[in-house]
This record gives sequence, C-alpha cells and structure tokens, in this order.
Amino acid sequence: MNAFANDRNLAKRKRKNQVFHALFLLSTLFGVIALLLLFYQILRQGIGWLDWEFLTHFSSRIPENAGIKAALLGTVWLMAITAPFTFVIGVASAIYLEEYARDTKLSRFIQTNISNLAGVPSIVYGLLGLTVFVRMFAFGSSILSGALTLTLLVLPILIVSAQEAIRAVPASLRHASYALGGNRWQTVVRVVLPSAFPGILTGAILSLSRAIGETAPLIAIGAVGYIAFAPNSVFSEFTALPIQIYSWSSMPQEKFQNAAGAGIIVLLILLLGMNAAAIVLRNKYQKK
Repeated sequence: MNAFANDRNLAKRKRKNQVFHALFLLSTLFGVIALLLLFYQILRQGIGWLDWEFLTHFSSRIPENAGIKAALLGTVWLMAITAPFTFVIGVASAIYLEEYARDTKLSRFIQTNISNLAGVPSIVYGLLGLTVFVRMFAFGSSILSGALTLTLLVLPILIVSAQEAIRAVPASLRHASYALGGNRWQTVVRVVLPSAFPGILTGAILSLSRAIGETAPLIAIGAVGYIAFAPNSVFSEFTALPIQIYSWSSMPQEKFQNAAGAGIIVLLILLLGMNAAAIVLRNKYQKK
C-alpha cells in the first residue's frame, strides 16, 4: 500500500515538473522571439541607411542628409567619463562596506539605501543632476554634467554587484593571507580583489549597459536634440545616441524612422562591443 502511494506521489511530482518545465520554456521563448522580432524590424528599417556618410554627417532636417556624428561622439565622451568614475567609486565603496565598515545602525542604513537607490526611476537622477551639477556646481548642460548624472544613476548597481562578488570570496583565502603576515589592505588588494574581479566586471557590464541607453536623465539636465558640431571638451554642449534616436522617432516623416533604426543599430554595436571587451577581461580573470 505504501509502495503504491509512493509511486503515485512520484508520478504526481514528475507531472508537476514537466508542467513547470514547459511553462518556463515558453516564458523564455516568448522573450527571445519578441527580441528577435524587434531586432528584425530594426534591421529592416535601418540597415539600408547605415553607411559612412551616416556616421560622419551631423543631424539635419533633411532625412537623406541626417547623420549621427555629434551623437556618436557625445556618447563616446559620456562613456569615457562615466566608466572610470563608476568603476573606481563603486568598487571603493563596496570594499569599504564589506571589508572595513562595522556592523552598526549607520552602515545598515547606508546599505539599505544603496539597495533601494538601484530601483529609483532615472528621471529622478536627472532632476538631481540638474540641481547639483548644472546649477549648484555651474557645469551647465555639459558632457561633464551628463557623465556625473549617469554615474549617480548606475553606481548602486555596481556597488551591490561588487559587494556580492567580494562577499563570495572564501574566508579561508583571507585567513591564509593573514597567516602569511599580510595586513588587511594587502589582503584586499592581492587576494580579495583578484578573486572577486570577474563578478565585479559583471556588475560593470550591467551598469554601463544601462547608462549608455538612458535618455530621460540627459534630457532633464538639458542635453540638446540637435547639434551641428562635435564636442571638444568636457564642458561642451552635447547630444547622445539615445536622444538622437528619440528625436528622429518622434518625427512624422517615415524616412526619419529609418534613420532612427540605423541609429539603434549603431548603439547596439557600441553596446555589444563594450560588453564584449568586459566579458573577455572577465573570462581572463576567471581562468586565473
């Protein structure tokens, strides 16, 4: 009797397993198919507009003459400033919270707020950047203001990811370093960080992937939708690829929709190239 009941329970569990397996597979396929359809639509619209003139011309009111030179250079400038600021500040904050900060009410309060800040809408960071960097520090609607605003936006993501990576380093490695005479700083730099670096790079990929596609914070600090010159310093006015794509998408002419598709392709190439470089570095350190 017990054997029969056990067989029935086992068959029931197997059926549940099959149902949930099929449900999860369908959920995954739904997302993948939607992404492929979107990617096909973008390629169909924009691949014919993607040429050298499109990359080297400034934006224009005439669709055939429109290009993304200013937006592309603005995005490169933004990422060149945002990436090091985010990485240095984020990793330093994670090291302090995990290795040096004591478990007090203040440290728990800071930790809770960092986790909550990761879910704050991006427009809030735009308004913060407008108040602090544009007006208080008088940087104006410049590349520096945009990069610092994006740094604030993605810092919580990198800090949380870096903390998890540092926390995953086995305590035995730290104890071995201390046993060999290393102090805390030497242990962090020579033992903990190299072991946690692949996880930290994963967080950097996620954070910079969000930063490169953000539009609302840049609009809030005053980034322009049309600009006919290339930025030459961190205090130059600028536009970026997401803003340019948004501007073209709102135009009634169908040809501007094609230009927006070509801009999306360029943005995806830039994003995938940046992520690929980070993944190569991550895999390199994982092997070590």
